Amino acid sequence: MSIRHWPDAERPREKLLERGAQALSDAELLALLFGSGMRGSSAVDLARTLIARFGSLRALLSAEAGHALRESGIGPARYATLKAALELARRHFQEALRLGPTLAAPEATRSFLIAQLRDRPFEVFCCLYLDNRNRLIAFEELFRGTIDRAGVHPREVLRQTLLHNAASVIFAHNHPSGVLEPSQADELITRRLKEALALVDVRVLDHFIIGDGCCLSFVERGLL
Repeated sequence: MSIRHWPDAERPREKLLERGAQALSDAELLALLFGSGMRGSSAVDLARTLIARFGSLRALLSAEAGHALRESGIGPARYATLKAALELARRHFQEALRLGPTLAAPEATRSFLIAQLRDRPFEVFCCLYLDNRNRLIAFEELFRGTIDRAGVHPREVLRQTLLHNAASVIFAHNHPSGVLEPSQADELITRRLKEALALVDVRVLDHFIIGDGCCLSFVERGLL
């Protein structure tokens, strides 16, 4: 049965307008993004099927194009819609950081970094550049690959920090394995970067490791 034949209280759009987005299931929210289903399958049915195939909503949203486009029900337009929705969520977290001092909103910082990094299949080393009031100037992905002395170059970090005229920085990288424990290489490169930036009076405020929905702070661990 088509969604338009459902009772008003069960239709995702009407349900959202009456009760708020939080009242909708994952499949109902996806159905609103899809706008339509397939022959013999409503948008909600299609959304439920896709979530089941991928194993979770998160896995569906973070799927690479090569994987997603092989699935029945996902074409280029629908794939683009999913990626746009995910990027909007990420930018929402980033905007929250720009509204005030980053250090005054540690949960916003963590939420932003988790949204940006937790589903990457490879390690990414990033930097948040802050002004002298600890407000966010920019967020950049600087390096990809294993984090070690060959992968993260202090000279490039220093160059980008000066380019943004940052007074302080926060580093972040992800562990695709989901394990948060910092390696010796993590600790070593953090010390080297801190020493290099200290020469130009730039403070390193923290270094976060992002795992599977979790976040470890070097400062809280006493490593910085």
